[in-house]
Amino acid sequence: QVQLVESGGGLVQAGGSLRLSCTASGRTLSRYNMGWFRQAPGKEREFVAAIIWTGDALYYADSVKGRFTISRDIAKNTVYLQMNSLKSEDTAVYYCAVQIRPGDVRTRRYDYWGQGTQVTVSS
Repeated sequence: QVQLVESGGGLVQAGGSLRLSCTASGRTLSRYNMGWFRQAPGKEREFVAAIIWTGDALYYADSVKGRFTISRDIAKNTVYLQMNSLKSEDTAVYYCAVQIRPGDVRTRRYDYWGQGTQVTVSS
């Protein structure tokens, strides 16, 4: 059983930065793949970024590559999404997820999801 809580969302101007955090409880994240997804109004939830449990492989959607960085702090049981050069198109609810059963981290085949945090990019 894993509980995930996202934080760090908010309202920023285009070109600004935010760092999202996802803290887990109930189980350590050291041996599981983690991902970030987002869902804008009227759209399906889409893959944003993922990190393999070993930390040696990172995946990004083409739309965010070069601007977003996923990382994690094992000691804090937390995964982060650093978002730079934000665009209005990045406006969405962002969700973190943990994959207990290994699979394709670029799909929505995750086992636990957080409640999401709103990111709004103006102008």
